[in-house]
Amino acid sequence: MRRRSALSAVALLLIVLAGPSPAQAERVWDAELKRYLTEQEMTHAEVFLSEEEALTIMFPTSTRIRKEIIRLTREQKEHIESRIGWKFPEQEFEVYIGETGTQLDGYAMIHNTVGKHKPMTYIVGVDSKGQVTNVELMVFREARGSEIGRKRFNYQYEGKTVLDPVRVNRDIINISGATMSVRSMSAGVKRVLVLVDEFYLKPRGIGSDTMAARQERGIFSRLFGN
Repeated sequence: MRRRSALSAVALLLIVLAGPSPAQAERVWDAELKRYLTEQEMTHAEVFLSEEEALTIMFPTSTRIRKEIIRLTREQKEHIESRIGWKFPEQEFEVYIGETGTQLDGYAMIHNTVGKHKPMTYIVGVDSKGQVTNVELMVFREARGSEIGRKRFNYQYEGKTVLDPVRVNRDIINISGATMSVRSMSAGVKRVLVLVDEFYLKPRGIGSDTMAARQERGIFSRLFGN
């Protein structure tokens, strides 16, 4: 009897040390639904666009699309985080550059950011002057909130520059029931704008510093007629 009790104790200890099973570890509580998400909800994934399809949408007339890698130093990462007001784990990003002959058509970046529980994948297109041209949802893994992929929502990002807030309740209208996804995508769009600004626009002399100075001159010109 004692031996059986000892074996049971050892077995229990091994279970504790091993931690929760994969099924238990995946359990996620949804505060809005007031219940744990089902396995189907946890493994849910809607694929809207492949990488090739997404790049074709971003660069419909480009004759060439090349890829570059941005690798951030610790200082660069901290600087970009301070500009967007949001910390992120990545230190490396892929940038797609569309070209037609010698003409630069624009940039595109595919990003993953966590919505409510799981990451979503989307692509952001930026023209050669730093304005968002398009945002398309590629993969959505949440049970709810895929409305952020609809054009009637994501058209709000078009024309935004790094000087815009790109924030919910400021220049981006929220979607009820998908607030975390909207915030996540907005922060991601802002991150793309800042990365393009820092690594491509500023070196060409048309970055946020130049844009801000131009806007300031325009304000003074309207006020004083110069």
